[in-house]
Amino acid sequence: MCMECYVDKNRITPLLNPVDCLENHTQYICGTCGRCICMEHDPKRGWQRWNFPFKSLEIAKLYLRTADFSMKKPCGIYEIEDVNGRISYKIFADNEDLLLYLKKNKGKTCKDRKPVFIQEEYREYANTQIRKLTSDEIQKYMSERYE
Repeated sequence: MCMECYVDKNRITPLLNPVDCLENHTQYICGTCGRCICMEHDPKRGWQRWNFPFKSLEIAKLYLRTADFSMKKPCGIYEIEDVNGRISYKIFADNEDLLLYLKKNKGKTCKDRKPVFIQEEYREYANTQIRKLTSDEIQKYMSERYE
């Protein structure tokens, strides 16, 4: 597992429309393994990709490093349940952000109000880059994805 971005598959992201994401979105480029993680803001909500709900803990882990980097501290992944019993996973900077979210979203609960996954400490890494990729980098990254 990569000590910087917490994943053992260094070309797993982007998950949806990977070429489009790599061409048009700002990426967190892991300085350790080179994995690209979308850092683009949603203009409607002002959110980054890591603010969205995820279908599984594994998918949320793919975006956790961008939250940690954005907040400059270890963020947590929390299990959220809606009134229909549907489970999703959301990343929050801390318990205070979780409580604000639950207060605004009355139909959502978080059983233990503790993260199901969190890194112990936040670290900076020397070779990390935040930028858009060049077309050559995109081509190389995508070719390595399917090897």
